Amino acid sequence: MRNAITKALALPALAFTLTLSGCSAFKSLGDALFGPGRTDAMLTPRMNTYRDLVNLPEPKGKILAAVYSFRDQTGQYKPAPNSSFSTAVTQGGAAMLTDVLNESGWFIALEREGLQNLLTERKIIRAGLSKPDAPANNNIPLPTLIAANVLLEGGIVAYDQNIQTGGAGARYFGIGANEQYRVDQVTVNLRAIDIRSGRILHSVLTSKTVYSKAISADVFRYVKFRRLLELEAGVTYNEPAQLAMLSAMESAVIHLISEGIVHNSWALANPDEINNPILQYYLNDSTVIM
Repeated sequence: MRNAITKALALPALAFTLTLSGCSAFKSLGDALFGPGRTDAMLTPRMNTYRDLVNLPEPKGKILAAVYSFRDQTGQYKPAPNSSFSTAVTQGGAAMLTDVLNESGWFIALEREGLQNLLTERKIIRAGLSKPDAPANNNIPLPTLIAANVLLEGGIVAYDQNIQTGGAGARYFGIGANEQYRVDQVTVNLRAIDIRSGRILHSVLTSKTVYSKAISADVFRYVKFRRLLELEAGVTYNEPAQLAMLSAMESAVIHLISEGIVHNSWALANPDEINNPILQYYLNDSTVIM
């Protein structure tokens, strides 16, 4: 009789504790038990800032932009024991920024990070121009390289860990569940510089949180004399830092475009598009005073 009462109480308690963890707990615990499974290669997923980026109004003319580097200036390494001297943020910032510029539709990105490789290939072509048996693609004279209108500089300037942590849990008759979370933050700086004068036209700082959470449930219960039942399941989700950084870059580029329109550094194809909801959202996005 006592065992029957225990089981009757255990099932509602388990349902109650799982409900506290949210409706997604069932799926998360299922993933923890069986794994997410194998996936094929795909395009890198993007956040809401990407949707805003690709839906910007058309420019009057695209801007020739050069990006030489977009360095990690944080000096941060992954926390022990997972460090192994690995940096907390990606070292491929320039490649990611170039992709963001191309996706925006406002910039023509010029190759500068691998400029030496480009110059080497051009030397090979020039060397083949005077040869009678040169391949067909070496017989066409090379045009000069295109010069940029603006230089885009900046970098990943901060990566703050554990700026907020917390969680909640419940336990009843040896059956419990809990959820914990942690918030990090990445900050990037992007500057547009006039090539001819060297003057900094616009400079923006954008930040994006990096969210991590862990959900677990367990049962620790004597179901019979000298018979102990132990069940445990859990799953941890860590938002990829590079996706957060990519989103911060996308936001920085949109802010840079918006500021440039307002200060007549560049122009819209249709001036009435200044009332575009996306532009208005970013133009009205003011700095938060802590």
